[in-house]
Amino acid sequence: MKYVSITFIFLFGSILAKAQQQLTLQDAIAAALKNNYDILLSRNDSTSYALDRYYSFAAFLPTVNGVANVVWNTNNQQLKFASRSSGKDSLVTRNGVRTTNMNYSVNLSWTLFDGMRMFATRERLYELEQLGGISIKAQMVNSVAAVINNYYNIVRQKLQLKAVEEQMSLNEERMKLADKKLSVGLGSKPELLQAKVDYNAQKAAQINQLTLIAQLRDQLSQLIGFKTGSVYEVADTIPTNMGLQYGELATKYEETNLDLQVAKKNIEIANISVKEAKAGFWPTLSFNSAYNFTSTNNSVVVNQNQPFFNQNKGLNYGFGLNVPILNGFNTRRLIKQAKLDVSYQQIAYEKQRTLIDVGLTNSFKNYEAQKQLLMLEDDNIVLAEENVAIARERWKQGVATFIEYREAQFSLQDARNRLYAAQYNLKLAETELLRLKGDLLK
Repeated sequence: MKYVSITFIFLFGSILAKAQQQLTLQDAIAAALKNNYDILLSRNDSTSYALDRYYSFAAFLPTVNGVANVVWNTNNQQLKFASRSSGKDSLVTRNGVRTTNMNYSVNLSWTLFDGMRMFATRERLYELEQLGGISIKAQMVNSVAAVINNYYNIVRQKLQLKAVEEQMSLNEERMKLADKKLSVGLGSKPELLQAKVDYNAQKAAQINQLTLIAQLRDQLSQLIGFKTGSVYEVADTIPTNMGLQYGELATKYEETNLDLQVAKKNIEIANISVKEAKAGFWPTLSFNSAYNFTSTNNSVVVNQNQPFFNQNKGLNYGFGLNVPILNGFNTRRLIKQAKLDVSYQQIAYEKQRTLIDVGLTNSFKNYEAQKQLLMLEDDNIVLAEENVAIARERWKQGVATFIEYREAQFSLQDARNRLYAAQYNLKLAETELLRLKGDLLK
């Protein structure tokens, strides 16, 4: 009973471990949204924009600075005076004359009007924060599309691995039958040798397929933030949506495509930058105030009218007006540069719109073609499997030749490869259509 319990625990643990290694597409997407490096970088940029926008109110506040200085001087002095009584010069030498100078101030500068630049700057920071949010969504969509394509590429290669292993099984059976026929004098050695060659070729294909699956798994691990070398199982089928309609995809895609939303936001930000540049034509009105304190302390004075100690303190305030008259046409240059950026962003938007328009059209054409190919290959698989079964029985009975059976096998293998390629290509087209529409996250 003890050994039975240990065996049961071991088998249950193995089943549980295998279940834990199953990675669904939803799990992969959730991990990518949490760990993907491109998404994390976009979030960092968005956080930076949000931080700037949060502190944008500071543009309306005054600037207050405190300044303090203390200087101690020790000097050796030589002073020459003209004696009024004798008319001769007298020399006075003093060593170690100490002087202490101390001053501090609190300065306030408050810009009251700057041609509305501060309002435009706050508006630009607000738009940049929105741009950061849209950029995160755009990166999430692109990363999710990459995860879906990579995930189902692994599924496709797994299906092709099963097809290779099926061919290995057929070749092994053909090898045994050829050996049996040869032993009873009904076959030929070239048939046996060819069967072994075909089996070894499929064995090599199996090794290559396993290597490819491992490489694709590592690529997916990098996308979703798993450690390189992580081992997990994926699904066994490639689900496809056969009901996408071009009219629904092409309707209002300019409002849902995230790349176009980013381009629109860049145009709005460029227009705000023009407002900021135009503010340079206006005068700047500011309120300035300061509280100053200065103190000078002398250990020795030369002139009796010179004080040993001097201290001044007080508050001053006033207004300052800075009127731009001529600055080398720098303001005009900045305005023209800002307007050029607006034109650039508008052209970039039109370019992006045409690219998406062409992408939708081509992807949908590919989608329709892959649907037709998938239905065709579904029928071909049934025919190819039946053909292999018939050819195998005919070869066993000596009615069909070795070449006919071998060709039927190859036809089945090609049909499976085309079927899996059609399934995967249809999934790629479906994913691209949803990505361009902006509905992939839904």
